[in-house]
Amino acid sequence: MKKIALFAFLGLAVAFSGCSKNEKSGEEKQANSKLPVFALIDSTEYDFGTIQEGAIVEHEFKFRNDGEYPLILNNISSSCGCTTPEWPKDPIGPKETSSIKVRFDSKHKAGPQVKTITVYANTEPANIELRLKGIVNAAPQPVDADSATAKK
Repeated sequence: MKKIALFAFLGLAVAFSGCSKNEKSGEEKQANSKLPVFALIDSTEYDFGTIQEGAIVEHEFKFRNDGEYPLILNNISSSCGCTTPEWPKDPIGPKETSSIKVRFDSKHKAGPQVKTITVYANTEPANIELRLKGIVNAAPQPVDADSATAKK
């Protein structure tokens, strides 16, 4: 009789623990569905093609908040000091659109370039990566007056 009671108790314990897990995952899904959603309107990557060294490239990454609560961009960092982001500091409401302007200065940056911009927001996941890429042709080297006369 004790064995039957013990098995019945264990069976109930397992059944209740299974219910609480289902309730938790349901609560988590409900909470996640209400988070802001950073939805890019275009692409996460912008190819600026081939430019001459010293040129400045600007691009706007347009996005929309597809969530039910305001989207807050906490911070944006770039992989290089040559790339500077500008972003809205005010919350972006549900279904509102906005943009992140990124400026790349190619001075002293000859060759293939890939710059990563990381957006930190109150979303799940908490960060999104954007990229600028392209090729920077080296600027022609100025002719030194001494070397020009030496060649003559």
